[in-house]
Amino acid sequence: MRGVNWVGDAVMTVPALRDLRCLLPDAHITLVTRRWAEGIFAGADFIDDLLIVNEETGAARSLLRQVREWRARRFDLAVLLPNSFPPALVAALARVPLRVGYTTQHRRRLLTHSFNVPSWRNERHEVFYYRRIASELERLLHGTSTLEAREPQFQIRVSPARRAAAERMLLARGVDLERPVIAICPGSTNSRAKRWPAERYAALADQLIEETGANVVLIGAREELDVTKEVIQQMRHRPVVLTGDTSLAETVAVLSVADLLITNDTGPAHIAAALERPTLVIFGPTNPLTTRPFSPSAEIVRRPPDCAPCMLRDCPIDHRCMTAISVNEILTRARVLLNESKVVRPAEVVR
Repeated sequence: MRGVNWVGDAVMTVPALRDLRCLLPDAHITLVTRRWAEGIFAGADFIDDLLIVNEETGAARSLLRQVREWRARRFDLAVLLPNSFPPALVAALARVPLRVGYTTQHRRRLLTHSFNVPSWRNERHEVFYYRRIASELERLLHGTSTLEAREPQFQIRVSPARRAAAERMLLARGVDLERPVIAICPGSTNSRAKRWPAERYAALADQLIEETGANVVLIGAREELDVTKEVIQQMRHRPVVLTGDTSLAETVAVLSVADLLITNDTGPAHIAAALERPTLVIFGPTNPLTTRPFSPSAEIVRRPPDCAPCMLRDCPIDHRCMTAISVNEILTRARVLLNESKVVRPAEVVR
């Protein structure tokens, strides 16, 4: 199974991965993916192991290395979740006997069994786009598909040991685990247009601290440190800052013990939702119909103008899709979600 390249997309493939395990219960399933994905999939019950793609050596050398690794593994089947050309080329050069995926980017000749992109692609959630590959594989193997009738299983799990380690890390940073833990992700690595204004995150964080006594924990990748600093500079209170200071695996574990995540449309939104933690997502230029976190524990707040969803990475006008959303609106929804959920923490950790 060749995984996808972005954190949010990776979480959206979980139902398809679970479908594949259901379809092939006795198979040894290897997920080929980027190194960061270990934080999401390590210990997952629907795959057997991970094969990490090393992209630090240049495109050509990376491709050749992947071909050698795939040949050494002697895979019988390659299920290609990404739409891009290189994964299909690797599978073909590695002489994997069965290679299935969508006919995107002129890949048809590299695949033994290919499927056209469904007409509903932009009208249904991406979860169903990935699940359709498993369903088509079931039709190839059995002549019919029953997977589509099953409810998507989107959950990911964090072991008790990882949760305990996250709580110890938070305690070491001064977090009081007897008070609510609210994670906030004010950045977005691949789009500035997705970012709700930093001054509003600052005002929101201050009000949450003052009203609830909550621990506010800022999270994000190293590339998002600039916006985290903007938030800190405009706050009256000092938050706990984890941005750029934790691995994805540690961030996942922190989210598993958080009482609430407030975030832009970015990877942590999907992770927290898949962990079934209360998640409040601020949507602007992107399309929630296809990419919202796929979980009943996640809510979105959106005030779309006529130009939304534009899917642009930078707003060419006045960012009205985000500035239309007030601090009070997010605070009101946060209060409700916070009242509905509280993580039960082991007594030995709280003490």
